[in-house]
Amino acid sequence: MTGCTSTDDDTKASSTASSAATGPKVVASTTWVGALAKAAGATNVTVIAPAGAQHPPDYDPKPSDLTSVAGADYIVFAEFDGFAAKIKEAAGGNGKLVPVQLENTPSKITSEVTRLGTLFGTSTAATTWLATFTTEYAKLSGDVKAALPRPAPIAVTHVFMAYWADFAGLPVTGTYGPQPVSPSQLQELAAKKPGFVLTNAHLPGANPDIEGATRVDIVNYPGKDLDLLAVFRTNATALTAAVRA
Repeated sequence: MTGCTSTDDDTKASSTASSAATGPKVVASTTWVGALAKAAGATNVTVIAPAGAQHPPDYDPKPSDLTSVAGADYIVFAEFDGFAAKIKEAAGGNGKLVPVQLENTPSKITSEVTRLGTLFGTSTAATTWLATFTTEYAKLSGDVKAALPRPAPIAVTHVFMAYWADFAGLPVTGTYGPQPVSPSQLQELAAKKPGFVLTNAHLPGANPDIEGATRVDIVNYPGKDLDLLAVFRTNATALTAAVRA
């Protein structure tokens, strides 16, 4: 998992903390992780990897990026974050290290948000957010599926984006990645004559172009606002536009 990152200070995900913030201080490795913490009810969240990073797990944090870790009540991260070891080292023995599983599916989001809400003591807020998420997911997924022609076109997808095909109602006939696509694999994927290629927008150099297939760039990481629902809205818009085209 490789990609370009940005270290510009103005692209770094800002904390959701404010003078009115209450509850535990949470430091998250990336905006995806931070979005789960926010969904679970955390109001004091600081994110290490910048929101503008092309592939956040590859971000190489500076010592100044890790100073917030020392004062955190919880340090939330994904095990596949390349800088997870640095987070653990910076944590010392003060904050609680909390690994999370990242997958933008209803089942995984529900389990992780519920778990974090229990941990943070914000279960009521987590339950409220999940109710909104469940309704919004059903609507967005339904809108994309309603736009599909019948029979639905087939798709090939980056292996880390395959569940978005289910969100869109697209049958998957092949996957690729995380390794670069070889010429023989590209030939095999093209032979399936897919209507769509669902790419990993966070790894722009790892996605193939297949003649006759519409490329749809899919995202998993939210922006500085740590709004996980915005990820679903963004992808729903991209998928619907591709289907209608």
